[in-house]
Amino acid sequence: MRFWRIENWSRHPVAVQREVLQELVTAAQYTEFGKKYRFSKLFTLKEFKRNVPIHEYDDIKPYILRMMEGEPNILWNTPINWFAKSSGTTSAKSKFIPISEESLQDNHFKASKDVLTTYYNNFPGSDLLTGKGLVIGGSHQLNKMNEDIQYGDLSAVLMQNTPFWGQWLRTPELRIALLDEWETKIEQLARVTAEENVTSLAGVPTWTLLLLKRILEIKGKSTIKEVWPNLELYINGGVSFVPYREQFDKIFGGKVNYLEIYNASEGFFAGQQSPDDVGMLLFTEHGIFYEFMPVEEYGKEHPQTVGLNKVQVGKNYALVVSTTGGLWRYLVGDTVQFTSLNPYKIKVSGRLKHYMNAFGEEVIVDNSDQAIAIAAEKCGVIVNDYTAAPVYFSEKSNGAHEWLIEFETDPEDLNRFVLELDTALKNNNSDYEAKRHKNIALRPPIVRALPKGTFTEWLRTKGKLGGQHKVPRLSNERDMLEEILSLKSMLVHD
Repeated sequence: MRFWRIENWSRHPVAVQREVLQELVTAAQYTEFGKKYRFSKLFTLKEFKRNVPIHEYDDIKPYILRMMEGEPNILWNTPINWFAKSSGTTSAKSKFIPISEESLQDNHFKASKDVLTTYYNNFPGSDLLTGKGLVIGGSHQLNKMNEDIQYGDLSAVLMQNTPFWGQWLRTPELRIALLDEWETKIEQLARVTAEENVTSLAGVPTWTLLLLKRILEIKGKSTIKEVWPNLELYINGGVSFVPYREQFDKIFGGKVNYLEIYNASEGFFAGQQSPDDVGMLLFTEHGIFYEFMPVEEYGKEHPQTVGLNKVQVGKNYALVVSTTGGLWRYLVGDTVQFTSLNPYKIKVSGRLKHYMNAFGEEVIVDNSDQAIAIAAEKCGVIVNDYTAAPVYFSEKSNGAHEWLIEFETDPEDLNRFVLELDTALKNNNSDYEAKRHKNIALRPPIVRALPKGTFTEWLRTKGKLGGQHKVPRLSNERDMLEEILSLKSMLVHD
C-alpha cells in the first residue's frame, strides 16, 4: 500500500505540489505572517509568488526569536516546541529552524518510511529490521529561554521524538546518542555499539569513519564486517559521498548498500530510490512546496523562480521551500541539479556561497568532488577531507586555486596528483578549462597536504566538532583557508 502511494505522488508531482501549497496557505492564513501577506486572498501560485518575497534566515529571524519565547501563531498555526539548530560551518551564528508536529509526522518521519519502503521494494529479502540501526547524530540541550521549548541538531530532535517502537530498533540508548561532548560520545558509541548486531548505519561520512576506525581499534579487527557481519546499509547525506566511497569500501570489507538522502534542518527533501540511482527522488507529497531559483537570479532585487514544470536537467538552481514548520519562500542555501524529469530526481551540487569564481571559472562543489575522486583513484590515494580558495592576481603572477587536502596516506608523487586534479577539473568545467588555457588567467593548482587531524582540530576551534558539522569545500574568500594554514603551522610547531 505504501509503495503504491509513493508511485502515485511521484507520477503526478505537479498536481500534488499544487495541493501541498494550498494546504500550507490555508493552514497559516490566520497566523501573523499569513495576515501580513494576505494568505486568505491568495488563490493562485502567481499571487503567492507576487505577494510573498523570498526570505533568507535574517529576514525571518525576528519571527523565530519570538516563537522561541513561546509566542503562538507567528509563522505556523500549531505549537512549535522544537527548533533544529543548524550546523553551518562558516559562521559562528546558529540558525534555529522551527519544527512543528506536522514537520515531524508529515515530512521527516513520512520521508524516512518512504526511504525504507523503497529499500525493501528493491531488496525484498532484506534482514535490515532484524538488527539495530546506528544513527551518528548531534547533541541535544534544553533552550533556557523557555522550559517548554527545546532545540538541538536535527538528528537529536528526531531521536527525541521517535515513537517508542523506534527506540527498540536503534542503538545506542538515547542517553549516549544525545551526549553533547563529541569525543566522549564517540568513545561511548564505539564501546556500546561494537557489541550490538548493527544492520544499518546513518550519518555524515567524516564522523562515521571516525567512529568505525575507533570500533576496529577496540575490537582488534581489520574490517567492520568482522564486527557487524549483518551490516547491509549505510545511509549518508550532508556532503557528497563521491570522495569517501573508496574509504568506506575498504573499511567495511564486504558488501554494503549505500543510499544517499537529502535531509536538512528545513526538511527531508529527497532520497535515492535504489543504490544505482544517479539522483535522489524529490519528495513532493511531504508538506513542502518547492521552487527553484536559477543561480544567476541570486542577489537580484526581485529574483525569479520556476516550478517543476519548467526545470531543466543539469542546470544549477537554488532551492526555495515553503514548509509545515512555517518557512515561507525560504532560501535554503543549497544548490541542486535535476538528473531526471520523469520522475523528478535531484542531486545537491553545492552551496550558494560555497564556490570559486574569482576569475570567472564558476567551480562548484560538484565539480571539485568529482575531480578529487578522479585524481585520488588515478594516484591510488584516499582523500579524507579538503577545502579550496582562490589565490588572487599579484604584480608577479596570475591567479590560482589553493587546495588544502588531508590524505589518508600522502601520494608518492604530489605533482602527479596536482596534474590529475587539474585535468579532471578541465574535463568537467569548460569555464575552468578556458581560464586555464595557456595559464592566461589561472596557473596550475597549488596543493598543500595537511597533517591528519588538521580539519578536525579546526572544527574543534569553532566549537563545531561532530554531529552534522562538516568542512566547507569551496570558498571565494581566503579567510577560512588562512585560518587552517595558521592552525597547521601551530600543529607542526607543537
